[in-house]
Amino acid sequence: MTRAAIAHANATHMSDTRLAPVATLLQCFHAAKPVRAWSLIVTLYGDAVVPRGGSLWLGSLIAIMDLFGIDAGHVRTAMSRLTADGWLDRRRVGRNSYYRLSARGERDFAAATRRIYFSAERDFDGRLRLALLGPAVDDRAAVRPALEQAGFVALSPTAYVATADPPAGAAALDGVFLLAADAGEAGRALAAAAWKLAPLADGYRGFIDQFGPLDAALDRERLPPADALVARTLLIHQFRRSVLRDPDLPAALRPADWPGHAARALAARIYQRLVPGAEEFLDRIGRCETGALPAPEPGFSRRFGAGTAS
Repeated sequence: MTRAAIAHANATHMSDTRLAPVATLLQCFHAAKPVRAWSLIVTLYGDAVVPRGGSLWLGSLIAIMDLFGIDAGHVRTAMSRLTADGWLDRRRVGRNSYYRLSARGERDFAAATRRIYFSAERDFDGRLRLALLGPAVDDRAAVRPALEQAGFVALSPTAYVATADPPAGAAALDGVFLLAADAGEAGRALAAAAWKLAPLADGYRGFIDQFGPLDAALDRERLPPADALVARTLLIHQFRRSVLRDPDLPAALRPADWPGHAARALAARIYQRLVPGAEEFLDRIGRCETGALPAPEPGFSRRFGAGTAS
């Protein structure tokens, strides 16, 4: 697609009436200062570009980011930063630049994708693993990294907790006592304190409040394709902020009214209704080295349990 054609596509979009909830979401995005273009680009790549071959022409990216009110200069600066930091690889074909995830970026995105789009209940035997620092531990700060690497989180300066057996090497830590105890009735309270679940719950509730109006609007009408891509990207951009911080505790340790369930159901419902329009816009404007972006990979259709949400 030529730059003139992209300009025409954007002009056509701008002539559409933007649905009020989408405009509000954009206002919220820009209200968070500073506006981090590079972070939004990371979301776009993971959500929309990776499933369609992984490579995107810089011109297409600039056109897409313009929908979010991010100008070409900020896009180029963000891409330079992401490339310098090892997240993206750049390839030049003639005068055009194309960007795809680096090997490191692919690994990190694969792990994030499983957390964002797929949910599976964790096995739990009902017992918490405790690591207690005895008086022989002179330097608590030196021990902490090893315990965190073994899956423990701090409950207090001298007590750590985990949901599964640690690696064998954890038993070799001098002055650290390892034991297991039934979670019992206190398990949920202990988990909430150790994993600091209250701020996470607030984040999920904020997500529900922020995207609830869009969910209601989609009951009444279908978004224009460009707005569908904007809304879908902002949805994942915000949802991943909470879900990637969520320790994904077993059900027995989560609060009975854990808002993460409602947030995931909301995200799934909105996402599945936005995908057709967003993909239509990507078909129109997205370009890689060989031309139009390829069709999404088969696994894309299974995101959020596609076809199961109402």
